[in-house]
Amino acid sequence: MPTSTLHLMCGKIASGKSTLAKTLAVEHAAIVLSEDHWLSRLYPGEIRSIADYLQCAQKIRGVVGPLVINLLESGVCVVLDFPANTIADRAWLRGLALSARTAHCLHLLEVSDDTCRARLHARNQQGDHDFAATDAEFDLITSHFCVPHPDEELVIMVHRP
Repeated sequence: MPTSTLHLMCGKIASGKSTLAKTLAVEHAAIVLSEDHWLSRLYPGEIRSIADYLQCAQKIRGVVGPLVINLLESGVCVVLDFPANTIADRAWLRGLALSARTAHCLHLLEVSDDTCRARLHARNQQGDHDFAATDAEFDLITSHFCVPHPDEELVIMVHRP
């Protein structure tokens, strides 16, 4: 049976998750599935609040989850550029690897809030990202960020600038 790995991304907004996801895809001959890409294409202009995001993201998970499991079971490495920033997010993502009976690696990006905020401002000015977040949205979303805990039974690789 072919071996595969599910790569997961954990980090604050503008910490470099999408950039790392692209690098991992090349290094591991993996495919990247990006939540921001799916959300921006399936729900253009519809995500105006955290509640909107949560509702749309849940719908995408219902489709992407079985796809990821099938890819992993087929021996394809997958980089999921979906936020693994809460215990519940990580439990769902780790569950995909468990269902496919394959390895996983959570890539934790340890980047300061100041650096993330500066990157966010630059990214918003460039206008080439699927979503632009305000400082208030950064603060709100960051308030939900939870560093992984050993009890979660995750294989973690830490990335620092």
